[in-house]
Amino acid sequence: MTGTRRGDRRPAEGSPVARVCVDVPLPHLDRPFDYLVPETLDADARPGVRVKVRFAGQLVDGWLLERVAESAHPKLAYLEKVVSPVPVLAPEVAELARAVADRYAGSLADVLRLAVPPRHARVEKDVTATDPAGADATPPAPADPATPVDPRGWRDYPAGPAFLRALTAGRAPRAVWSALPGEDWADRYADAVAATVAGGRGAVVVVADARDLDRLDAALTAVLGPGRHACLSAAAGPARRYRAFLAARRGDVPVVIGTRAAMFAPVERLGLVAVWDDGDDLHAEPRAPYPHARDVLLTRAQLAGVAALVGGYARTAEAQLLVETGWAREVVADRATVRARMPAIAPTGDDPHLARDPGAASARLPSLAWTTARDALRADLPVLVQVPRRGYLPSVACAECRAPARCPHCAGPLGLPSAEGAPACRWCGRVAAAYACPECGGRRLRASVTGARRTAEELGRAFPGVPVRTSGREEVLATVPAGAGLVIATPGAEPVAEGGYGAVLLLDSWALLTRADLRAGEEALRRWLAAAALARPGPAGGRVVVVADGALAPVQALLRWDSAWFATRELAERRELGFPPAVRMASVTGVADAVADLLAGAALPDGAEVLGPVPADEGRERMLVRVPRARAAALAGALHAAAGQRSARKAADPVRLQIDPLSLF
Repeated sequence: MTGTRRGDRRPAEGSPVARVCVDVPLPHLDRPFDYLVPETLDADARPGVRVKVRFAGQLVDGWLLERVAESAHPKLAYLEKVVSPVPVLAPEVAELARAVADRYAGSLADVLRLAVPPRHARVEKDVTATDPAGADATPPAPADPATPVDPRGWRDYPAGPAFLRALTAGRAPRAVWSALPGEDWADRYADAVAATVAGGRGAVVVVADARDLDRLDAALTAVLGPGRHACLSAAAGPARRYRAFLAARRGDVPVVIGTRAAMFAPVERLGLVAVWDDGDDLHAEPRAPYPHARDVLLTRAQLAGVAALVGGYARTAEAQLLVETGWAREVVADRATVRARMPAIAPTGDDPHLARDPGAASARLPSLAWTTARDALRADLPVLVQVPRRGYLPSVACAECRAPARCPHCAGPLGLPSAEGAPACRWCGRVAAAYACPECGGRRLRASVTGARRTAEELGRAFPGVPVRTSGREEVLATVPAGAGLVIATPGAEPVAEGGYGAVLLLDSWALLTRADLRAGEEALRRWLAAAALARPGPAGGRVVVVADGALAPVQALLRWDSAWFATRELAERRELGFPPAVRMASVTGVADAVADLLAGAALPDGAEVLGPVPADEGRERMLVRVPRARAAALAGALHAAAGQRSARKAADPVRLQIDPLSLF
């Protein structure tokens, strides 16, 4: 696949110019470069292949985007090598990558590095040996699923069957789905994918983690049959991931599922993009330009004109914005169905025992939670205990009422002791010498230890003879058997119990609700609903106890199982305060001089507000730029151009650009 001697090379006939995205992550070089295609590489140099080119005196990687007849540049260098004749970059994915780069103020090379997995030569050789035509062959039309699509799984949602019919008919419905308690979401997604495949199209589904991927994999295998879909996940390893990617690129499978690595998956005749639990921060890519899987999939749906499904037990403010703007329609159950399916939920703040024992309000395991767990165990039912933190976490609380001690300046957790002998904030480092509890006015503090391991030890002593299992980072359980038992789990690691849990206890709510985060309430509700959804329905004995004040908005939404109400309220408040997603916001992080330099060189659009600075990690600072959503593209373009200017000047100090970061504080 290499050319002859340089002096003997001649350009190919027909379309001798190749437009190449050079893999150089410098903002000022974020544009295609033209190269001549030598005759010897004419057959292999197809759009989408990996190539080697000379750039700034070095041999670098690149992607061949297209072949054209002529170039505006009079003198061009030749392609040095076609790394592989397999066109791994699909035209639709290249267009999507460009749109994502523009949306997030990044470069195309960075996005393509996320979209196309690293080449695995042995896998590529094995695959192409079985079918030399490779991705040039016309893919077969997706066959009907092994089992006909049964809309009865969606009958509890009035708009659900119509959504499936639209998918089968080849239309492009867009839905925001709020799942019922106890719903097997993987089966419902499998139904939607099967309906899409039955209509002769393909689908891409993205989930947050490997456990969700395993559930969806099993559900799709049952509906479509084996070998009808591919799983894309970075955890699968380079060989398996690349093999699954090639299967999708060649059209061998009509469906791709996976973690955020699958959001760019090439699927022929794409008809549906879907994401489950879009509020999970695992959907956010930690590498530049930091795209979010939900936004990438919605951009893909817009560009390709295909259906979209955003689902979860909870609804994010971003999903609510889709509903309120009319971009998508909500798929929800009526209130009678919700009440019949949901467990009985109670906050400890409404416990009648508090009138006789006011001190019980500060207990970590109030009497209501204890009796609920005891009754479920006596009925030979498992009990799930959700603890926001794993292991052993030392904390400081008021000695009188046991309210968590928070910094009066930044609301961060206080620690003991400081050099002055007074409590000091673990976030900002300020000493709270005159600390007084905002709840009771007490000035004495006490240290305590919380966490999943500590909770398991305490409950093991409280209920002797009852099996105690833990599920967290060290070991995540997928399922637990029926029968009496205690399961202590951190959020996101709750296993499914056979027949459902008899009781679910949501402890340490303060750890979720008091975080200095714009999404604290939304995140708390999302985690609570995910755990409560594993309980039995109320008529079957399922009960949920949340250790929190029932007057709080997230707790009210949990009690009524009404995340749509909370999302509407949350979005309205963010509109009033000027926070995402009601506006578009960019974060610029770096040393003070570098941040100031970039913002000074940026032609910010009209109406832009510059907020800050606020301290960041390692001596850096963060500035925020806020604009109306209508000016989002102009903001991203201005920041990318300013970053390009600094790159061209070879500015020493790097600056990190993020559009709509998950955390603003």
